[in-house]
Amino acid sequence: MSHERIIDEGLVVYMKGPHSFTAEDVVELHCHGSMTILRRVCESCVAAGARLAQPGEFTKRAFLNGRLDLSQAEAVLDTIKAKSEFALTVAQRQLRGELGCYVGELRTTILSLQARVEAGIDFSDEDISFVTRAELKAGLQNVGRQIQKMLDTAKTGRALRDGVRVVLAGLPNVGKSSLLNSLIHDNRAIVTDIPGTTRDVIEESVIWNGLPVTLVDTAGLRDTTDVVEREGIKRSKDAQAQGDLILYVLDAVEVEQATTLELPFRLPGRKDLFVLNKIDVLTPPTIRTLSHELERRIGQTILPISTKTGAGLDELKAAIASCFVTGSFESTEGVVITNVRHRVALEQAFIAITETLSSLERGAQAELLSVDLQEAADDLGEIIGSITSDDVLERIFSDFCIGK
Repeated sequence: MSHERIIDEGLVVYMKGPHSFTAEDVVELHCHGSMTILRRVCESCVAAGARLAQPGEFTKRAFLNGRLDLSQAEAVLDTIKAKSEFALTVAQRQLRGELGCYVGELRTTILSLQARVEAGIDFSDEDISFVTRAELKAGLQNVGRQIQKMLDTAKTGRALRDGVRVVLAGLPNVGKSSLLNSLIHDNRAIVTDIPGTTRDVIEESVIWNGLPVTLVDTAGLRDTTDVVEREGIKRSKDAQAQGDLILYVLDAVEVEQATTLELPFRLPGRKDLFVLNKIDVLTPPTIRTLSHELERRIGQTILPISTKTGAGLDELKAAIASCFVTGSFESTEGVVITNVRHRVALEQAFIAITETLSSLERGAQAELLSVDLQEAADDLGEIIGSITSDDVLERIFSDFCIGK
């Protein structure tokens, strides 16, 4: 109206369903990028009867309207949060429907086998079989192999999507901060000859061959009366408990001269690597002898390095990556599982397949086989959204930001 104040001059775009993202009729308002303008436009729209979107509502509508399957909907968020080229590549492949198509084909195979089993039940009086036990076994074994193949990628896929936390731990003045600086090629942490320099947790992120790594430098672990240092040591212990990998750094000179090996606060049952730093001051024969002796006493491989010369750092990076990335992993090789929800559903489907095969070996009746087959199909259906619940949808889309 003429008496109202103009907020902005913009563009209105109308997209007619079902060809829009949500498969609904959609109108977009394109304004200038001022937060004040955008806020006032939104306020005016709400005053006129509109409401603000819920987190992930547009992607949820796209799923509910059949525009995307559930794995594709989740890939929208994965695309937004991608931390590396690998993570972006996998997210975009899933957004194109590769995972949904593959899982859907396996589910169709299971349902087809189930239909043939149930058809035999209907004609049991006529002694007609629509699938032999040998055919059923071969079909289920093939599906099981395909599921296992996907599960084999889950550990690597999860690490390459979300990244890993590597905590540098050890006694004071063994070179943890120097190692952090060497690995990130920057003087991020303060390095001095004074023990206890690091009082807080320092984090830096890098990407090695597609693997996002957060390196965490921590305070040296020792008994101290210094209140600030004790708080730093407490935070060090907390960081170790939350880390995916602990990198224990040892001083080669101190280890050579020590009569006993001190490994303070080593956490049982955790994945760790042992790094022998400052090898630049020792002779090669001494380094080999010391490494072999440490391996015998600790029971793990020792990685000799020097933060001063850079010796052994490439081998250390490779060792860290090998803890999470198995084999010569390429993002182009088949379907990659990066989502915990998908992994759990696949594990449940694999269990159901295994139970069906066991029942088959025991000569179970067709009715029992059909129940197990349906369970396996339902588990796979949860990945693509053929079988789902409101709780699952709420949990998935609550992670989205508003406007997606």
